[in-house]
Amino acid sequence: MLRQRVITAGVLVPALVVVVALGGPWIVALVAVLAALAAVEAFTLLAAAGYPTVPLLGVALAVASVLDAGAPDVVRYGTVLLAAAGVLAIGGVALNRTEPRDGLTAWIATLFGVAWVALLSFVVRLGHVAPPVPVGAPLVGLGAERGWIALLILGVWSYDTGAYFAGRRFGRRKFMTHISPSKTYAGLVGGLIAATMVVAAILAGLGQPPLGAVVLGPLIGFAAQAGDLAESMVKRAAAAKDSGTLVPGHGGVLDRIDSFLFAAPVLTLYVVVAYR
Repeated sequence: MLRQRVITAGVLVPALVVVVALGGPWIVALVAVLAALAAVEAFTLLAAAGYPTVPLLGVALAVASVLDAGAPDVVRYGTVLLAAAGVLAIGGVALNRTEPRDGLTAWIATLFGVAWVALLSFVVRLGHVAPPVPVGAPLVGLGAERGWIALLILGVWSYDTGAYFAGRRFGRRKFMTHISPSKTYAGLVGGLIAATMVVAAILAGLGQPPLGAVVLGPLIGFAAQAGDLAESMVKRAAAAKDSGTLVPGHGGVLDRIDSFLFAAPVLTLYVVVAYR
């Protein structure tokens, strides 16, 4: 299993690095594909948990949310209009259910699935609101979009890595065992420390005060952990170990991006509040 994970990571990580390096529409395209695959898995899990949905429309709306984030100025109030259209369209389809309770459940569950996966669109939105990188900063060559998205990716990965190794070495006391039996307080602390250190280094590279990592590092870490637990809750309800089998050794796409679903909007909100 470990060998399979290493091989898979060796293929996926370089591809991700290339896409982030290219930036712009390549990032939008990648996030849209990930959103589509994750939405399919999300609706499959919801169905397994006993919640009827309208999956095709839900997947389409999740992808549309990413495309809207990639072109925010094409349609004025596009996000609000898309949300309203989604509520109306899903509700209209749900009206065809012969059992009103099934229709109401399908309406609510589909909207939940769309809203959950659509949080990934904040990866794209982060690139639009990111503050410029000052001339002379070590990572000025990346630019604002690629630099801050790299901070998000490495911040989440460092949290996951720190939590994994600290939990294995020092983990005794566990938390949230009703959702995920492997989470420990030692892992949480180790992950937060790792995320803070990595975020501090990247902030310095982006020409920002590294002291900001004292706040931003834990914010990303806690958000990443919450995103992971949220997906674990859905999988537990569906009696599923993984969200899918598309990524060998790692489960499904949703298993790989669950932390980003919460971390991306948190980092975007931080940037908006701190730099706007």
